[in-house]
Amino acid sequence: QQLAFLYSLKPKTRPLRLLPGLCADHHAQLHAVGLLTTTELLQTTSSAAAIQTLATRLGLPNRYPRKWHALSSLSRLPSVGCEHCGLLLHVGVQSPQQLAVMAPGRLHGQIKRLHTASMQRADLCPTPDQVVMWIQEAQQLTRR
Repeated sequence: QQLAFLYSLKPKTRPLRLLPGLCADHHAQLHAVGLLTTTELLQTTSSAAAIQTLATRLGLPNRYPRKWHALSSLSRLPSVGCEHCGLLLHVGVQSPQQLAVMAPGRLHGQIKRLHTASMQRADLCPTPDQVVMWIQEAQQLTRR
């Protein structure tokens, strides 16, 4: 059943307002230039030059559109979504391509250490099975 799900994996589009760490001002700026969804943002920031163009257009440092691009890209994975994309970015995962080649045990250990240090609640950490699912979805998405 899990394999059947992976074969039918469809990248998800999310509203930009759901991206973690996107402040109201930045969301309003993105909205003003016609960017409402993660798919629209990914299309607009498809290269380093495009990221720079958006940063210049918004009057912001490059790091913001680069971060939003990474979060949008990770949020396309159905089991990651906006709920876990920030956590993955915080442990250094910047794309589904990078996630696809990670060792599940090692990644879960990194996430658990970060989660425990920042929230002091290891019980709220994603499970090893969730991490495996993220990696499987990333592998499926990057095979397209």
